[in-house]
Amino acid sequence: MRDLLGRGPFTRLWLASLFEEAAEWMAQVALPVYIYQSTGSAGSTALAMVAGLLPTVLLSPVTGVLVDRWDRRKVLLGVCVLQAAALVPLLVGHGPTLVIAVLVAQSAIASVFEPTRSAMLPAVVPAARLTAANALMGFNSSVARLAGSALGGIVLGAFGLLWVVVGAVAALAVAAILLVPAMPGTRVVVARSAVLRQWLTGIAEFGRGPLRTVGVTLVLVSFAQGMFLVLFVVFVTGPLGAGEAEVGLLRGVQAIGGLAAGVALATVVRQAHPGALLGWGGVVFAILSASIWNLPPVSTTIALYIGLFALIGAPAVVATTGSLTLLQSSVPADRTGRVMTTAFAGMAAFQALGMLITGALAPLLPLAVLLNTQAVLLLAAGIVALAGLRKPTRPHEPALV
Repeated sequence: MRDLLGRGPFTRLWLASLFEEAAEWMAQVALPVYIYQSTGSAGSTALAMVAGLLPTVLLSPVTGVLVDRWDRRKVLLGVCVLQAAALVPLLVGHGPTLVIAVLVAQSAIASVFEPTRSAMLPAVVPAARLTAANALMGFNSSVARLAGSALGGIVLGAFGLLWVVVGAVAALAVAAILLVPAMPGTRVVVARSAVLRQWLTGIAEFGRGPLRTVGVTLVLVSFAQGMFLVLFVVFVTGPLGAGEAEVGLLRGVQAIGGLAAGVALATVVRQAHPGALLGWGGVVFAILSASIWNLPPVSTTIALYIGLFALIGAPAVVATTGSLTLLQSSVPADRTGRVMTTAFAGMAAFQALGMLITGALAPLLPLAVLLNTQAVLLLAAGIVALAGLRKPTRPHEPALV
């Protein structure tokens, strides 16, 4: 772990990601909760969140090609600046329509950051340290989630949406400053061709090799995540009888388990096969989810749920680390951007589908049925990964300029 953090470019990328993700979590928690408070409708909240995901899907053909063609550090810098600009209108107005518009714009811009960072990572660290580097990014994401989610909920409840925006913009400014210095190896050698052809080449990677199984697994996980995003607020404010501060707190404490998992993956188990990480992460995630969803008849003590949600962050980071390493190491460097954006766009699309279906079914079916369906999907994802990703992949060395 020390050798990675001793690399200047990786450390700057690591810290920039911390501040960018903290700002993103503040917005992701505060804006949907504000919409739910304003409308009182799970369906309206689901529609607003789906609207935030659609640009990720629609823009992926262009962004994937551009990530492979442009200097990836400059793309990340531009994303931070544009995210801050998208939040500025909320400094002067807080109407539900404006909040939804900002959520859409902010989500569209933020969606470029993670696939670009993931495509850039193999150029910043040696191939043998890629799993450890992804684990440290997962550790980072957990810290950002813990701070950003808690602040998003607490600041919204105590001071209002205005101060949530101020905090998010400040964090994005720090991230942008960290990305200003040049980083070596952030451009790759790409054969120029039509955008559509290059995009289709990236999509075709998911039809063969380990990426076929990874794709199926991500579809199941993403649909389950879409269900979670709608049902979580309803679960906390309904069966648990809590408020917006608890919503932010319970989303945030998931980072505690993620912190432990990130450190373990970067040190003790850094040589673990990424397919096993993805599979077992999904299985454990499913078991813990089912336990949480079925516990309210026994107890609604918030302290108990804080502990359980803290635990659930560990398998989430383990599974994410495995999937990212597989995506990065299964294709040449000149296609990594397209593969990453295709993966994230597909995840966004199935998250949106999960949210839409869940929002429509929420008034019709018992909450427990929907929550347990979500856990079953996670279990299926883990089993698919364990069955289909037994053979190790051979990392591709990046072609740098």
